[in-house]
Parts: sequence; C-alpha cells; structure tokens
Amino acid sequence: MAPQPAHIKRNASARSRSSPDESYRDAISTVDKAGKRVWVYPKKPGGKFTRWRQWVGYSLVVLLFAGPFMRIGGEPLLLINLVERRFVFFGQTFWPQDFLIFVLGFLAFIVFVALFTVAFGRLFCGWVCPQTVFMEHVFRRIEYAIEGDWKQQQALNKAPLSSDKVIKKTTKHLVFFAISFLIGNTFLAYIIGSDELLRIIREPAAQHLGGLTTMMVFSGVFYGNFAFFREQACTTVCPYGRLQGVLLDRKSIVIAYDHVRGEARGLFRKGEVRNDAGKGDCIDCKACVHVCPTGIDIRNGTQLECVNCTACMDACDHMMTSVGLPTGLIRYASEAGIADKKPFTFNTRLKAYSGVLVAIIGVLVTLIAMRSDVDSTLLRTPGMLYQERPDGRISNLYAIKLVNKTQREMPVRLDLLDLEGEVQMVGKPIDLKPGELAQGELFIILRKEQLDGMRTNVVVGVYSGDKLVDKVKTSFVGPTGGPRP
Repeated sequence: MAPQPAHIKRNASARSRSSPDESYRDAISTVDKAGKRVWVYPKKPGGKFTRWRQWVGYSLVVLLFAGPFMRIGGEPLLLINLVERRFVFFGQTFWPQDFLIFVLGFLAFIVFVALFTVAFGRLFCGWVCPQTVFMEHVFRRIEYAIEGDWKQQQALNKAPLSSDKVIKKTTKHLVFFAISFLIGNTFLAYIIGSDELLRIIREPAAQHLGGLTTMMVFSGVFYGNFAFFREQACTTVCPYGRLQGVLLDRKSIVIAYDHVRGEARGLFRKGEVRNDAGKGDCIDCKACVHVCPTGIDIRNGTQLECVNCTACMDACDHMMTSVGLPTGLIRYASEAGIADKKPFTFNTRLKAYSGVLVAIIGVLVTLIAMRSDVDSTLLRTPGMLYQERPDGRISNLYAIKLVNKTQREMPVRLDLLDLEGEVQMVGKPIDLKPGELAQGELFIILRKEQLDGMRTNVVVGVYSGDKLVDKVKTSFVGPTGGPRP
C-alpha cells in the first residue's frame, strides 16, 4: 500500500491540534489493518451541488449513449476503429498518417490535465469522470431505490437469508448487469460504428458467437467494476489520484475543510455561543464522513482518496443551516486561502503551463487547418527494374495508396509536376469514396534525356478536378544518362 505523498501530509499540519495522529495517511480508508476490504456505505447525498452534478452527469450519460448515432456531415461524432485504423472526432476523419496530429493532441491533453489539476484539483473526477458519473448517478441511485439508504443497506447485508433479501439482491444485480451490457454495447458502437452494431443486433446471434462472447466479457468487467470494485478504481487503480501529490500545491483549489473556522470541534448544544465555549463551528456530527463515497474524513485534510464529489459540502451546509451557523465550512478553497487568508492567484507555474498549452494548441490547430484532403503514398514496386518502351522512353511501376479524409466522393487524376512525362494508370481510374482508402498501380514514363543518373527525383501531383489536393515525392530508376538539358 503506497503511503500518502509528503506534500499532501504537509497540507494537514495546521490541523494537528485536533488530529495529532496522522497514521491514517499510511493506509487507504477502504482497507483495514489486516488488508481486507472495508465496504463503504455512503449516505444518500442531497443539496445544491449534488443537484448540479446530477444535471451534468445525466447530460453526459445521454451524450454517451446518443454519441454513436449522432452525425456531423455524415460522419459519427466519435469513432475509434482500431481494426481499420480509422478515427473520427467531431465529424473529421483521421488516419495513421495523421500521427503528428495525434501526438500533439495527446500532449495538449496531458498539459491541460496538469494545468487544470494545479489550479482546480480533481474537479474532473467529481464532475465528469465516467467512473464517478455512472457510479454515483446511475448505479448507486438504483441501489438506493431498491435497498434503501445506507442504514437499510447495512441492515440488509447483515440480515439472514430471506425471500425479501433474495428478491432485492437479485433485482439489483440483474439491473446492474443489464445497464453494464448496455454500456458495453455503446462502447462497442464507438469502435465499430452504430450501423455495424445494429446489423449485428438484427442478425441471428449464432452468426456472431465470437463477438457476443467478447461483449459478455466486457459487460462482465463493467458489472464487476460498478457492483463490487467501485471506489477501489479511484483509490488504487486510477493514476490520476496518485498524481495529486505532484501536481497539487497550497494554492490549488480543492474541496477543503476550513480548520481555522471549524476547530476545535465539539457537539452542538442549543443556545450556546460556540466561541465563548472555546469551540469552532464544526459540531462534530460526522455528516461529511457518512456521505463520502470513498470513506474518508475530509476534516483531516486533502487526501489521495478524495474525488472532489461535493457530497461532504452539501452535508455540512445542511447541518450548518440546521443549527443556525454560516454555510461553507467545507467548500472549494485552497490551503493558502484558508490558512493564510490569501485569494487565488494565477501564479508563475500556472502561467508557464498556460503558455506551453497555448503553444501546443496553436500548432495543433495550424496542422489541422493545413491538413490536406487526401493523403498519398507512392512507392516503386520492389524487386522490379525499369522498363524500356518501344519508343525509347523509360517507365517504372509504382503502387499508390490514397486516403480520402473528407466526407465527399473524390475522383482523382495524377500528373507530374516537375518533369514532362506521362502517368499511366493500370486498370481503371481511382475514385475515392468518402473517408476510405483506395489503392492502385501506375507507370511513370520519362524520356531518357530527362534522367539524372540512375536515380531521378520526381514529384507527382494529385488533382481532384482542377484542384491540387496533394503532392508526393518518389524516385525514378533508369539507365545512366547524361544531365537533363
């Protein structure tokens, strides 16, 4: 079990008055001293932040399921076809030939994640991460509806076997697997396309036993994750949580407990003036602990397990309102903002990350804007020498591959750009279908006096109508000749 990063340990130093024992930082909250799983029963959250997160989460769920069927210019919103090596993002088709764009896009994403985390912590995890969205807004909501709130779930699990327990557990897990199967099919649609998925669904299952078996395996993985593994995906598997110790500093905005205002903790007594009694605003009700989906106490400081889900904020605000104290004891804030009363500033590190991010995005946008409609590869057929024609001209045989990156049909023709010669197709002319790859063979024919030694560089232009859409360089092999006139 990896200990908490030293930086995160330091964040809690100001709380040592109320929590001198920080041994909890040497272990994950969902694993006991014997190394066994501690099952978390979070109380059903409620409040304005929970409602906002639900609206965001349900919108993302709808977008996820509708995504494979949405079209932009006839192309899907998102397609990651690893088999055919065809990738579509917002209607734009990309191929392996666009490798540089993929690399820069990935770098931009990494820098953005770093910048965003430095500034706002794990806001992504709490609001838009698929694990959190499905777990908290779909699967746990179903669990609450079938088994009840946290106390009822605990009682049900401890109760002896009965018809009521069997019905509830069976119903829950059947619904869980059905949703997991739906999620698995949706992810498959992002890989093979919605049309292919619908074709497989309409055809008899016996014709797709391999695919059906694979889908059941994927569905089982999703089911196992959301039904049993749950928060362990965030606390032990996800590398993003581990990066907190490197990316967060005292000025990062996280979900934080205001220890200056809250300490010392003490139970609430009606009518008392807490400052006069030597107590802070924290009434030690543990409502923030009860609702936490990863089982931590946010009052101990920023912790690896915290996914910034805001459940503790809503729970604390509810209790503060109930006892007539100001809300915001747990809120979005930085350690510096709480301890030193310093506002959030756009510091040097954020400026450096932003500069790098803007530069990468600028290059990425430029590459996409300059990206040609057609990507061409022209290679001389290996193992073949030049051919001498009856009229004395020399020819070489080539194989050509053309990728149409657009959503329109594109008939093409090929012409030499730097030399006078002839391009002669083998077979019928190439007609590029939208978003597809076409292959063909062709001869390039030159006169002997045009050759510059045994190897001559030539440039072939790819035209669609009168428009030059791409050009490709290759070499032409022939007998030794004198220099071109």
